[in-house]
Amino acid sequence: MADPSTYRPAPGTIPVDAGVYRFRDKDGRVIYVGKAKSLRARLASYFQDISALHPRTATMVTTGASVEWTTVANEVEALQLEYSWIKEFDPRFNVKYRDDKSYPYLAVTMGEQFPRAQVMRGAKRKGTRYFGPYAHAWAIRETLDLLLRVFPMRTCSSGVFKRAGQVGRPCLLGYIDKCSAPCVGRVDAEEHRAIALEFCDFMAGDTGKFVKRLERQMRAAAAELEFEQAARLRDDIGALQKALERSAVVLPDGTDADVFGLADDELEAAVQVFHVRGGRVRGQRGWVAEKLQADLPDVIEHLLQQVYGGEAGEVVPREVLVPILPEDHAAVEAWLGELRGSRVSLRVPSRGDKHTLMETVRRNAEQSLARHKVARAGDLTARSQALQDLQDHLQLGEAPLRIECYDVSHVQGTQVVASMVVFEDGLARKAEYRRFIVRGDGQGGGLDDTAAMHEVLTRRFQRYLDQRAEASDVEIADDASDDDDLAGARVGGPIDERTGRPRRFAYPPNLVVVDGGLPQVNAAYAALSALGIDDVAVVGLAKRLEEVWVPREEFPVILPRTSDGLYLLQRVRDEAHRFAITFHRQRRSKAMTASQLDGIPGLGEAKRKALLRQFGSLRRVRAASVEELQEVSGIGPTLAATIAAELSAQAAPEPAVNVMTGEVLSDS
Repeated sequence: MADPSTYRPAPGTIPVDAGVYRFRDKDGRVIYVGKAKSLRARLASYFQDISALHPRTATMVTTGASVEWTTVANEVEALQLEYSWIKEFDPRFNVKYRDDKSYPYLAVTMGEQFPRAQVMRGAKRKGTRYFGPYAHAWAIRETLDLLLRVFPMRTCSSGVFKRAGQVGRPCLLGYIDKCSAPCVGRVDAEEHRAIALEFCDFMAGDTGKFVKRLERQMRAAAAELEFEQAARLRDDIGALQKALERSAVVLPDGTDADVFGLADDELEAAVQVFHVRGGRVRGQRGWVAEKLQADLPDVIEHLLQQVYGGEAGEVVPREVLVPILPEDHAAVEAWLGELRGSRVSLRVPSRGDKHTLMETVRRNAEQSLARHKVARAGDLTARSQALQDLQDHLQLGEAPLRIECYDVSHVQGTQVVASMVVFEDGLARKAEYRRFIVRGDGQGGGLDDTAAMHEVLTRRFQRYLDQRAEASDVEIADDASDDDDLAGARVGGPIDERTGRPRRFAYPPNLVVVDGGLPQVNAAYAALSALGIDDVAVVGLAKRLEEVWVPREEFPVILPRTSDGLYLLQRVRDEAHRFAITFHRQRRSKAMTASQLDGIPGLGEAKRKALLRQFGSLRRVRAASVEELQEVSGIGPTLAATIAAELSAQAAPEPAVNVMTGEVLSDS
């Protein structure tokens, strides 16, 4: 742990302007990003008596090794830059909001030629409209089933859609009028898009016009004595009304607002939000976050950044109701207004229906925090115990907060690849996973596991040493301008100056794990020793008996079968194996496909990709006629004939030969 006084900037060198600051650790990694109205006052608060700091803040400043800052023109710019840096660097000590469960959305893929309605989870995609989140996926499917009577849009997958077009018959939904069947041309792309847009308008809260329109059509059909049509319209109106009943009116004035509720204790905070559109609750979502400081206004500010920031953020409504205003609430309100494109009201309701609704949201947050503590207590304890077990059994100087695991995958020495997976604080950090194509320039030609492991470790840590050398002792001048004021910061190192992003192998691990026994461990240890790296522990985990091998030891370390440390090593090893074998299968599949198309004269890389994109597989390319091949962009009659002839020749069986006489035998 570092003494904060060793890297504290002189108070006179810190500007009093608004800006954003970053704490870095000894390896140059950004561990915390914050903003301030006055950088001098804010940074001074970190370099006081450690015992007076919040425990998590104290851990952050003792982990840090340097601090740097950038001044900006105003608080809104500071808010935007802070959000950008948090997204870019994913600092360890910043507040991380974890969904208290995986929420499903009703999504409409408006970016496709024929938009599709479906249930989606996870990261939001560009060109897709989302409605929700819903508490359960079955609630989405029930709502969608009701609305397809009125808005018969596509819900099938791309494969089902394509097959229906090929055979000329729609699926069951097309026959029961719950799909307009664009796959077989009953409606064209424009008509289907119009249906999808109306569906989106209804889900967004513009419901009255559709009910009124159907009522007019029903009365008109009845007047024309078309009673069957009137009955169908009556059932459609009933479906819409039933869908509307699923979301009760909570604000009678038709308000569009997001209502946030918060519950917290000394270490964590749970947040819930109700998305109210047209006075009805259209969705609910929740997060749980660790608190870096006791300031709830900061928690609310960072929450709003996560919810509304970025391309995948929620749409900003006219009102955002919060239990506590952020410290710079005027700047946050201005930032939200810029995102919305019009004025946004950020306030705390004190009475009336909105205050009552916020109390309901707060009670949901309290229940969410209670559930989280029950669910996570064992997990947090197990992770801490696992790291402590590894430190004790492997006799490490400190707990292995960053573990890297390597695995090699190949088939009889061909298509040799390797994987590197990273676990930090006992959790997978997938953004830092890496894949290697083994070139065979290591010991033994790279055709066996030990030589491949030696090569991969050498390449990974040589990159680390090169990047560390670039950063060595290059300091910013003390008279740097305010715009580039990075006092005490290093240039280069973990951050790529060209892209501004962290370099790929910038940070060393505390522990290297290899998939294998003593030979693989010795190869990894030899690679690190040759590079002069002696502060990284190396172990191997053998599959058969789950033994932990240590370099230059005759016998393995045996961890108890019930040990949390052994369980963590198994998870790390299994993840590295999964990542390596997936990459190996991808390369092998590409090699098998490319080998049959590579030798065809006139067929380059772009045309090969176009062929596979058009037909989907090599088998379908081989079955295609010359005329079908010509439909692919860039392939003319001559090249199409050549492709068909070459693939036919490859598919033709070898003629039978009499081994005694060499005579070719006839088919008969």
